[in-house]
Amino acid sequence: MTKHVAVLMGGWSAEREVSLRSGRACADALVRLGYRISEIDVGRDVAAALAAARPDIALNVLHGRPGEDGTLQGLLEILGIPYSHSGVLASALAMRKDSAKTLFRAAGVPVAEGLLASRQEAAARHLMPPPYVIKPIAEGSSVGVFIVTAAHPHPPQELYRDDWPFGDTVMLERYVPGKELTCAVLGDRALDVIEIVPSTRFYDYEAKYAAGGSKHLLPAPILPNVYQEVRRLALAAHNALGCRGVSRADFRYDDRGTGELVCLEVNTQPGMTETSLVPELAAYAGITFDELVRWMVEDASTNR
Repeated sequence: MTKHVAVLMGGWSAEREVSLRSGRACADALVRLGYRISEIDVGRDVAAALAAARPDIALNVLHGRPGEDGTLQGLLEILGIPYSHSGVLASALAMRKDSAKTLFRAAGVPVAEGLLASRQEAAARHLMPPPYVIKPIAEGSSVGVFIVTAAHPHPPQELYRDDWPFGDTVMLERYVPGKELTCAVLGDRALDVIEIVPSTRFYDYEAKYAAGGSKHLLPAPILPNVYQEVRRLALAAHNALGCRGVSRADFRYDDRGTGELVCLEVNTQPGMTETSLVPELAAYAGITFDELVRWMVEDASTNR
């Protein structure tokens, strides 16, 4: 019997548009593979939409809340619908950057020193010596991020905004110079390592991380021992959080100074457009986009 897959996408997070692109790419792949699909743009009525669709499997392609923080995973557990990617606890832990870092440290995965503060405190004065990074504790890394350097007499005043949308608690983290690296985990296997080279340099805290505007170097041009260490740490971080299915870990590597390598975060719902990092890493390992999507669907379960 042909399996019926609900492709869950969209939602209401700051990463909605990327999720819609990911979802459409996956839906197209599933059609090519012969699955029956229902595309669901996730809203507050998602439980009713799932009950009406009655899928065999849910392919979760949401980014940010509610699809990446354990909320949707809990609903799918209640409804008894097998789903892709990580389960309730791993998703919630990965989304909370401070909780994730605690588990990384316990597992021997290096992280940059940091602290939590209210956004008002972070805007009032430098709470740690520049350069440092200010980021929301529970958003995708592409939004609400500032890099503060010694050239700035005060922290970003945008944190005072009445309409600041990213929560009242922020994380401050020591800035690690050098290369930005990423590595995907597929099941129990770490794939290869990409260096992400941005088209602009983030010296000004007003210059936020932007989607696109970068080139990907695969394999990353780093020393072989560092390359293998990134792969080892990506799998260790995935396991420390209890992740399932596909994840992607992001790192900073100070290649011209101390040689320091730190894990920034694990993404439990990485982008799935055909030009995203995880599909690119899969292709390098000989796994086509369609094969990757099939693997995620066939890996789906409850009790994740």
